[in-house]
Amino acid sequence: MNSEADNPGFIQRADHFGRWLENSCLAVLLIGMICLASSQIFLRNFLGGGLPWADEALRLMLLWLALLGAVAAARDDRQIAIDVLSQFLPPRPQLFVLAAMNLLTSFVSFVLAWYSFSFVAESYQYGDVVLTDMPAWMFQSILPLAFFLLGYRYLIWTVRRVIMFFRDTGNAP
Repeated sequence: MNSEADNPGFIQRADHFGRWLENSCLAVLLIGMICLASSQIFLRNFLGGGLPWADEALRLMLLWLALLGAVAAARDDRQIAIDVLSQFLPPRPQLFVLAAMNLLTSFVSFVLAWYSFSFVAESYQYGDVVLTDMPAWMFQSILPLAFFLLGYRYLIWTVRRVIMFFRDTGNAP
């Protein structure tokens, strides 16, 4: 007999691939930032100059790293949170409050995705450039993508918690 653990379905394989892709992108960005920053320090201290585009590239890489890190944290519900109410509420109301907070976070993320998409579209329309001659919209495109993914993930967490609220009779979140 084949269990689902032995033969994962399409959703599990897609989830596994997505996690691998996110983690790989984060690792490549972090290693790239470390190498570029180290090179810049070495060039400035020992050769009297550096790469003229490196500081701007590091800022863009940090933007991508921060937003991809937020998306990765949201996938496992491991984002930074101020959790005061959970100390005072019983488990069932905790689920309701968490679902409401996730729904609000999802809404705000979708609004930010919309406005950041408008920002990237304007940047494309005006022909903004970064790193001397690269189109800025290519580097800014992480903004609407990450905020959309955050909104989507928090919407999924909302649905999960609502289902748990109506299904469970007292289990903790």
